[in-house]
Amino acid sequence: MSRVGKMPIALPSGAEATITAAQITVKGPLGSLSQPLTGLVKVANNNGTLNFEAANDSREANAMSGTLRALVNNMVNGVTKGFEKKLNLVGVGFRAQAQGDKLNLSLGFSHPVVHQMPQGIKCETPTQTEIL
Repeated sequence: MSRVGKMPIALPSGAEATITAAQITVKGPLGSLSQPLTGLVKVANNNGTLNFEAANDSREANAMSGTLRALVNNMVNGVTKGFEKKLNLVGVGFRAQAQGDKLNLSLGFSHPVVHQMPQGIKCETPTQTEIL
């Protein structure tokens, strides 16, 4: 059995998982995410703990149990804590400035680059060279 697939996922408070024959849905304070299921992996919700098990002893089912467990773990993290990425601009004269739902970048071109942020994505610039 996959070493990753053997580890259970503890659902934090505020998160809930719904398992059907075709998909698993995780809901939390930051939204809801779904992942389709295959017949190679059995998923069980035991008192707030998700357990993953390969349906048979094939190599493909073993690999899929670890993959599905990692995907669902990322889904749980996403709907409870969210994800954050920090970018640093390195270069002479490179600057970034968040203006509402737009990110204004000065990257050495003759014109500024204005990037419209997608719905649900927040952007902050604590300094001129850091983007959160």
